[in-house]
Amino acid sequence: MYEDFFQFKTKPFDLLPNPDLLFMSNSHGKALSYLRYGIQERAGFILLSGEVGAGKTTLIRELIKRHLDNVTLAKLFNTKADSHQLLTMINDDFGLETEGRSKAALLRDLNEFLIDQYAAGKRAVLIIDEAQNLSAELLEEIRMLSNLETDGGKLLQIVLVGQPELRDTLNSPELLQLRQRIQIGCHLKPLGRDEVAEYIYYRMEAAGNRDAVNFTPDALDEIHGLSRGIPRLINILCDYLLIDAFANEKRDIFLEDVNEIAEDLDFERQYWQSERSEIEDAAGARARKARKLPKRASRVLKLMNDLEARVVRLESGTDMLPKSPEIPLVVLERMEALEKQVRVLQDSLESVKAMYWNNAAQKQMEAMSRVEGEKRQAAKRSWAYRLLFGGE
Repeated sequence: MYEDFFQFKTKPFDLLPNPDLLFMSNSHGKALSYLRYGIQERAGFILLSGEVGAGKTTLIRELIKRHLDNVTLAKLFNTKADSHQLLTMINDDFGLETEGRSKAALLRDLNEFLIDQYAAGKRAVLIIDEAQNLSAELLEEIRMLSNLETDGGKLLQIVLVGQPELRDTLNSPELLQLRQRIQIGCHLKPLGRDEVAEYIYYRMEAAGNRDAVNFTPDALDEIHGLSRGIPRLINILCDYLLIDAFANEKRDIFLEDVNEIAEDLDFERQYWQSERSEIEDAAGARARKARKLPKRASRVLKLMNDLEARVVRLESGTDMLPKSPEIPLVVLERMEALEKQVRVLQDSLESVKAMYWNNAAQKQMEAMSRVEGEKRQAAKRSWAYRLLFGGE
């Protein structure tokens, strides 16, 4: 729609997981390195997790497209299945006959196939996307597949890709054995404020024109705040912003443009309500109100200044209205009412600011607590895990 106007070869903020548009943030780069290392070293289980829209599927497609040499690959995206269906889909993706096969026959066929691949010097890799949908029972079935091995190593490497709920499932007591077999684990973090700016301009450059539009710093701040650094949500916002810029034939995107698009999309409710508490929703509403308060206060103050000037003109006799003792009194009463409005607006703004900083401090403490918890968990893992991850 707007590609010709902005001289793009393709849409820069398309929602399709296109590895050609993958922005390699610090978190994405580290995860890709871990995935490559795990596959090269024939690690049994590899875990990749991340929030919805963090770029897990795009990263996996990048891995498949450019970083898997001498690998026989099977990919599984439909995880709403029972154990027999799951095994059937795995064998089918490896190119094995599945019609009318019992579960025992499927396992036998898979084992023979993996031995042949190992003898040919190839690594067999199974990538299971959307793995958070797998039950504990199915995950245990998948663990059993990792028992297919020779004296030289694992016959099958399994990459589990899923949302943070997958880690919660893996932490259940009945999956202790599987948890201990995960040699490589990485988590995609949201983009930071500076990375959001880099991401946006990188995507436009990859699409053909880095300078198509200019985002002001406060517009980038708002995009980061609204999206929480999640690439998919950044894409949604920026795609609408480009449509708006195209419609208005402009090349600069301001804070007001971002706020207008967010309001039109009902962005907070549409993309975050299911994952936020009522308290956070209320805080978000107060924050949106706070952004509008300075404009309202400015309008009231301007009106007060106009009224003060009107009083001066009335008292000096230069105003065109007929001189009447009631007119200045009415004006002064109006000014007093407006002053009260300004005081209420200022108090409300200070209250919102205080609430924002309290919430920010609380979130920082929670983040620090999570980091410490992760460090303690890492310290309990095997020597191989500590060798890979150090003190992180």
